[in-house]
Amino acid sequence: MIKLKTQEQIKLMRTAGRVTAEVLDIMREAVRPGISTGELDRLAEEHIRANNGIPAFKNYRPSSNMTPFPGTICASINDEVVHGIPKFSRVLEEGDIISVDVGAYVEGWCGDAACTYPVGKISEKRMQLLKVTEESLNRAIAQALSGNTLGDIGHAVESYVKPLGYGVVRDYTGHGIGQKMHESPQIPNYGKAGQGMTLKAGMTIAIEPMIMSGREDVRVGTNGWTVLTVDGSDAAHFERTVAVLEDGPEILTPWQSFL
Repeated sequence: MIKLKTQEQIKLMRTAGRVTAEVLDIMREAVRPGISTGELDRLAEEHIRANNGIPAFKNYRPSSNMTPFPGTICASINDEVVHGIPKFSRVLEEGDIISVDVGAYVEGWCGDAACTYPVGKISEKRMQLLKVTEESLNRAIAQALSGNTLGDIGHAVESYVKPLGYGVVRDYTGHGIGQKMHESPQIPNYGKAGQGMTLKAGMTIAIEPMIMSGREDVRVGTNGWTVLTVDGSDAAHFERTVAVLEDGPEILTPWQSFL
């Protein structure tokens, strides 16, 4: 069931989105060679709780047979696509890329966002992956218009990245969002223009392209959470929470790009 939000509810989501985006702005400044993903996680949780929020990911368990997620952020490095577990023993190195995904509940409403950062100086190949993935997100958001379809959003991503030689993660998608982090509908990063559910004003969705530099196959690691590329190629992940309004899309998680 799709839950259309009122103007007042979207106002509350702006607050949750702002806190979430601020975490990524903190990450933008904190990511550097020598810092651990555990320290990044600590900084994220401190900011969320200092702003009367609750980390949306911490202890999240999508099914009863899964171990609860232990972190405030997902910290996914290089060939890790998403759901990387932060650890104080995991230290970033010069040339890495790290995707940070974070969610926060504030006053009962959720924001969700992600950004991939260069660690120090990175290769041109990795920088191009980051630029293409962020641009695919921007193109997808531009299609989040009342009267458009979910297929328009997915097509905006796929039709841009595939001709450039990149792969689209198909096993994981964006999603509706509101009082729960994951609501209907799913938002694939592939599709045909004009097909699928019609978007309506009041919908709030998390659009999150996950793009890889190699094949499109992914696997889940031994910890039961971290998703990796099968061929060891790099992956990038960018995400914003977006409200579909009568006059166009509004970004509810306005993190600053590192570009």
